[in-house]
Amino acid sequence: MATYRYVLLSDHEPTFVEMPATHAYQLTALLHRLHKEIGKLTADGVPQLPRALAECDNVELTGNGGRIVNGLDYVRQLEQDFARIREKETAYPLVSLLTEIRALFAQLEQWYEEEAGA
Repeated sequence: MATYRYVLLSDHEPTFVEMPATHAYQLTALLHRLHKEIGKLTADGVPQLPRALAECDNVELTGNGGRIVNGLDYVRQLEQDFARIREKETAYPLVSLLTEIRALFAQLEQWYEEEAGA
């Protein structure tokens, strides 16, 4: 049975990204790295990134506000957002950030495939 962790993001509303427990720390580390590097980007349309505030084992939303999103979907959207600015960016080697995002996405895809086959 799959075990999940949730990464709490500071967004317009609280967002919890549901990640395999073995991969949650990778999303947290990736977001911290992206925040460290995003100020170096010079292109227009750089995505606004939420901050990873916490990780937790369980989430139960009890009212309006807040949402839970699938980790694979979240990382896919993150990759698409950064891929859009790649052609416009001239001062920063964006390829390294995209490589990190794509590596996590590939790991998540493999994890979900293995879970579906189990």
